[in-house]
Amino acid sequence: MSDRRPFLYEQHLALGAKMVPFGGWEMPLSYGGGTLTEHMACRQGAVFFDVSHLGTVRCDGPEIFDEIQYALTNDLRKIAPGRAQYTHLLNSDGFVVDDIIVWWVSDNEFDVMPNASNTSGVTAALPGRDVTSERCVLAVQGPAALAKVAAFNDEFANVGRFRVQRFDFEGVEVRVAGTGYTGERGIEISVPNEAAEKVLDGLVAAGIYPAGLGARDTLRLEAALPLYGHELSLSSTSLEAGLGWVLGMEKEDFVGKAAVINELARGVSRTLTGIVTEGRQPLREGAQVLVNGQEVGTLTSGNFSPIRGHGIGLGLLNEMLTPGTLVSVALRGREIEGMVSTIPFVQKAK
Repeated sequence: MSDRRPFLYEQHLALGAKMVPFGGWEMPLSYGGGTLTEHMACRQGAVFFDVSHLGTVRCDGPEIFDEIQYALTNDLRKIAPGRAQYTHLLNSDGFVVDDIIVWWVSDNEFDVMPNASNTSGVTAALPGRDVTSERCVLAVQGPAALAKVAAFNDEFANVGRFRVQRFDFEGVEVRVAGTGYTGERGIEISVPNEAAEKVLDGLVAAGIYPAGLGARDTLRLEAALPLYGHELSLSSTSLEAGLGWVLGMEKEDFVGKAAVINELARGVSRTLTGIVTEGRQPLREGAQVLVNGQEVGTLTSGNFSPIRGHGIGLGLLNEMLTPGTLVSVALRGREIEGMVSTIPFVQKAK
C-alpha cells in the first residue's frame, strides 16, 4: 500500500518540499533551505509545520468524559473545557501504546490527537470518529510565532498556551490550540480541508515559512520531548521516560493503573538520560552507552544539535547517572567520548 499524501501535498511541492515516507504518510522532510536553516528559523523567528499526518479522533456524547478519563492516564479534572492536556494511553501491562494531546473543545466534545500510526489504537480504546482525512493541522512555532500569526488572523494569535478555541474562518469552523512540539511558543491550527490552502497562504503572506519533519525532530530532541517509538513504546513506561506527572494516580482507575502501582513499588528499571558529546558527529538511535567499558543502555534518539553545536542523545539507561558522569557512545564501530547532561538540552520557551 502506498503512503497517504496530505491534502496540501501539491502546495508543499510548490514551496520546494522534499517529500519522504513517514508513519504511513508522504510528508515534507525539508524545503529549499534545508533542516539546519529551518531549525534555526524556528528557534529565532517562526515557521510552520504541516502535521496533518497526526490523527484526530473526534469524541462526543454525555458519557465521553468518563470514557476518556478511564482510557487515558492523565486526570481531566485538572483542566476544563477550552483547554488541552498531554496524556498517555497504556495497555494493561503499563506499557505505552501512545502519547496523546487531548483538546477539550466543549462540555461533551473532545479531539483526541494520537501519533501518525496509532490512530486505530485510540479508536479501539474510545468511541469516536476518525476525522484525520477531513482536516489539515498546521503548527506555527517559534518566539515570533504569535506576533506573525496576528498579521494573518489576530483571533488565532490570541489563543493562550494549552488553550483551545473555535473560530469561524471562511465559513468553516477552525479549531486552534496553544500547543506544539518544539519547545517554543506557538499554536496548532486544525482547519477543514476546504479552507486549508487559504490558511497556508495566509501564513506565508505573514512571513512564516514552512519547515519539515527533519527540523521538527531536531527541535523536539533539543527540548527533550519524547517521540513515540523511541523514548515511549510498547516496551517502555511513562515512569521510565520521566513522565510520571501524566499518571493520574488520584483517579479511581485507568487502563494500566495496577501495573503502574507495581512499578512504583519496585522502582523503575531504566531512566531516561541525556548524553552530549563534543564533536559535530550526530548521535544515533541504537548506539550503545558505556560507563567504564560496561554497557548501561542504548540511545533511543540522537542527532546533531544546531543550537549547542555538538551531538546530543536520549537513552533509557539501567543506571541512574548524575550530570557530568563520563560515558562513551559506541557508534559505527568506534567509541565517542561524552558525558551525562541535564535535559532539556535547550531550555524551553516560557
